[in-house]
Amino acid sequence: MSRFRIVKSHLNPLLRVIRVLGLIIFMLGFFVFNYSYTLQDYELSDSMIISHISDIEKQQIFMDENSLRDRIYENSFDFVNELNEVFNRINEQQISKYGISSDEISQIVATNFPELSIEGVNQLFGSSEAGFYKAKTFRDYGSWLEGRTFETESDLKEQVEIVAGNIIKYQIESEKGFDKYQQADLRYQFSKSASGGLVKYDPVIFLFLTYGFCILGALLFLLPKVGEGNPGIKNNGIFFNPMTNRRWLGIVTGTYLILFYIVLYFYPEHMTHWIIMVDPVSDFIKGSEAGEFFLYGFIYTLCILVMGVRMMIKYRHSRYHLIRTASVMFFQTAFAFLIPEILVRLNKPNFDFKNIWPLDYDFFFNTELDKLIDSGALGIFMLGWGIALILVAVPVFVYFFGKRWYCSWVCGCGGLAETLGDPYRQLSDKSVKAWKVERYMIHSVLVFAVFMTAGVLYTYWTGNSQILGLNSYDVRAAYGAWIGAGFAGVVGTGFYPFMGNRVWCRFGCPLAAYLGIVQRFKSRFRITTNGDQCISCGNCSTYCEMGIDVRWYAQRGQNIVRSSCVGCGVCAAVCPRGVLRLENGPEEGRFNEPKAFEITDNGILVNS
Repeated sequence: MSRFRIVKSHLNPLLRVIRVLGLIIFMLGFFVFNYSYTLQDYELSDSMIISHISDIEKQQIFMDENSLRDRIYENSFDFVNELNEVFNRINEQQISKYGISSDEISQIVATNFPELSIEGVNQLFGSSEAGFYKAKTFRDYGSWLEGRTFETESDLKEQVEIVAGNIIKYQIESEKGFDKYQQADLRYQFSKSASGGLVKYDPVIFLFLTYGFCILGALLFLLPKVGEGNPGIKNNGIFFNPMTNRRWLGIVTGTYLILFYIVLYFYPEHMTHWIIMVDPVSDFIKGSEAGEFFLYGFIYTLCILVMGVRMMIKYRHSRYHLIRTASVMFFQTAFAFLIPEILVRLNKPNFDFKNIWPLDYDFFFNTELDKLIDSGALGIFMLGWGIALILVAVPVFVYFFGKRWYCSWVCGCGGLAETLGDPYRQLSDKSVKAWKVERYMIHSVLVFAVFMTAGVLYTYWTGNSQILGLNSYDVRAAYGAWIGAGFAGVVGTGFYPFMGNRVWCRFGCPLAAYLGIVQRFKSRFRITTNGDQCISCGNCSTYCEMGIDVRWYAQRGQNIVRSSCVGCGVCAAVCPRGVLRLENGPEEGRFNEPKAFEITDNGILVNS
C-alpha cells in the first residue's frame, strides 16, 4: 500500500504536466481557428458569376450591375454588403419594369369597379414584353378575383394591391431578379469562390493546426484522469468552477456557441474560410467540396467523439454508461455523418437512417420527396424506412425500452448533450414552474410541426399553397428558421452553459414530445425507487438533465414514469445508496402509489 502511494505521488505531477500541456495545445489550435478569419480576402471574377448563375439573362444583368469587378475586399463584411447592394439594385430595376405600378393599380380600380374582369385588366398592360408579363402574372395570381363585385373602390384596390405584392414576392424576384433564397445561396457561393489568402492556398496545414491541435490537446487534457484515483463519479467543485456554474468562463463559452450557430445557420458566407479548411476531408469522403453543413457535421461529430472519451473516463465504473456512450458515438459517426456523405459520393440521396420525423422536419418537403422518389428502388426504400420509423419503430421500441432507446442511445442531439453537454447537466431548472413551461412549449412545437407538415403535404398533393389563409411555404420557412435553426441549434446548444445540456430536448424537440406521450401512457419502462434507502442527498435531482426532481419521488418510494425522462441513468449512477434502478417490467404496478407516510430524521412525514 505504501509503495502504491509512492508511485502515485510520482505520477500526479506528471499527470498535471500532461494536462497543462494538453490545455495549451488545445488553446493554440482554438486560437489559430479563430485567427484564420483575418487571413482571408475576396475578389469576384466574371467566371465565378457565370459558374454560379445558370440563367443567361440573370448572368448578364448581374454583370451589368456588378460593382465588385477588379476590387479586392479585405473582409467578408465589406464583400457581402457590396453583393447585397447589387442584388437590391437588380431587384428594384426588375420590379420597376415587370411589377404592377401604383398608377396601373389605380387604372385597374377605375376601369373595373365594381366588378373585376381579368380580360379588362389585361388590356391595360399593352403589348410590350413587360405588358405581356404583367398580364400573365396577374392572371396567374389574381384569377380568383374574376367576376367578383366590390362595395367600394378601396375594397377593390386593397385586393389588387395584395395580388401585385404577391407577384413581386413570389414571381418577379425569383424569376426576373433574385429572391431571398437565391441571394442567400449566391452570397455563400460567391464568398467561397472569391475567397483568397493562406487558408485557401493550404487548407491541409490549417486543418492540422486547428482541428489536429484541438483534438490532441483535448485528449492530453482528458486521458490523465484515468490515473486520478479510483473509478467513480467525482463532481468535486462543480458549483465553484467558472465554466460549470454560470460564471464568466461559462458565459463566454455559451456566447461563442450562440454566435457560431447564428453565423452557421443564417450567415454562412462569413465562415467560408472555416469551410474551405475542411474541403480536403469532404473531398476524401464524398468527392466534392464542403458546404456549411458538412463543416457543422464534422465539428459536431468530433465533439461527440472527443467528449465521449471524457464521458467514458468519468463513468468508467458503469457498464451501462460505457455502452450507451459508445452507442451515441457510433450512430453519430456512422449514420449521421459518414453514410449520408458516402451516399452523395455514389450519386444517391443524402439520408440519415436514424433521423425521424418530426425531428427530421423536412422529411416530407416536396424537394425531399421528389428526390427520394426519383432515386428509384433505394429512394423508395428510404421513404418507406422513414415512415416505418415514425409509425412502427417509435411505439414498439418505446413500449419495450422507453424513449431512452432513441434519446440517450441513438439521437445526435442527445449524443451531443450527453457528451459535450455533460459538464452542464446540473444547471437544468428543477422547479415546478419550469416543468409547466416545458409541457406547454414542447407540445406546442409538436403541434406546429404537425400543422406545418400537413400544409406541406397538402401543397404537394394539390398544388395549392394556401391553407387556412396561410401560405404553406411561409409556414415551413418560419418553422425551419425559428425551430429548426433558432431553437434546436442556437438555443439548443448555445444555452448549455446557461440552462443545462438538454434545453432543446426538454423544451422544444417534437420527436421527444411524441416519444414522451407513448412512454407516459404505454411503456414498460420506469425508474424504480427504494425509499427506505434514500438519504436525501439530492445528487439524483442535481444531475438530472431533464429537470426532474428525482429525490421527491425517491423519498416517497414512487416510480418515475415522467414523459420527459430520457433514461440516461445518471441519477442512478450518482446515487450513493443504490436507491434508483432503470427497469423494463410489466405494465401492472408501473404507476405505483407513494407511501402513506415515511420516517425521517425530522419525524414522521405524511405524504399527500
